[in-house]
Amino acid sequence: MTQPAPPAPQDQLPTGADGMIVCDRLVRIYSGEGIEVQALQGLDLLIAEGELTAVIGAAGSGKSTLMNILSGLDKPTAGAVWVAGQNLGAMTARARLAYRRKVTGFIWQQASRNLLPYMTARQNVLLPMRLGLLGRRERQRRADLLLGTLGIGHCADRTPDRMSGGEQQRAAIATALANQPKVLLADEPTGELDSATAHDVFAALQTANAELGVTVLVVTHDPAVSGQVRRTIAIRDGKTSSETIRHAATDAQGAPTLHVREYSTLDRAGRVQLPRQMIRRLGMRSRVELQEESDHIGVWPDQSTEQDE
Repeated sequence: MTQPAPPAPQDQLPTGADGMIVCDRLVRIYSGEGIEVQALQGLDLLIAEGELTAVIGAAGSGKSTLMNILSGLDKPTAGAVWVAGQNLGAMTARARLAYRRKVTGFIWQQASRNLLPYMTARQNVLLPMRLGLLGRRERQRRADLLLGTLGIGHCADRTPDRMSGGEQQRAAIATALANQPKVLLADEPTGELDSATAHDVFAALQTANAELGVTVLVVTHDPAVSGQVRRTIAIRDGKTSSETIRHAATDAQGAPTLHVREYSTLDRAGRVQLPRQMIRRLGMRSRVELQEESDHIGVWPDQSTEQDE
């Protein structure tokens, strides 16, 4: 799998050339009846081409808002966002429509939102391709190829009511991939499924990533899903707060092992969000003590007293 792109230097503004998905201090504010809600509060994000990445976070953390912006369904209030080299903030309405049709595929949590109920799986996949340049025979070939690759070729002539929930979501993935998008966005695609069925749906996303080369970003609450990707990004209070990186290795006896390391996200201003569980366990509150060492910075709970000050 493609390695994540290195972060931009602190004094250099990120651009669309830095990754497949680039968010720079992204802000989204919703206003209504005299109340403002800041769903995203300066979020930074960098996803390299070819990555399969999970995004996690509590309800209200900003995950779905981020996905709506990346898919072109919503616009940021401030900040910048690029996907596949395209600046979403500078798009006209016409360009945004073309972007949604050709650059990204989107999968909703609710299977009923992904497929037209009166069409078969094959017809659902064929529908987005009608606006493309492929001939009828080539469209049919690609539809059958996608359904077969995702393991639901047997559902080609079935309408959604004759498919299981997992089959519907895999048909939705095939439909989202119909026009060969560069990025596939999935908002809780396994949220309504049992664990065995969720495994099949996530396997389909892995297949899309590995065999079709599409960059995949998945929002999930399912630890079984987030634990299977190399990189998991946590969002907290409208910002990326931490990342978990996993990689396979072998021990001294040659047995396979999985190494998992957690990192806090460092923005260009030098801000870091410490994990809440660590803050609570160590009793950290309004400030922490810092000490610079030759190769790291130590962080301790504040032990000072009024007399010390």
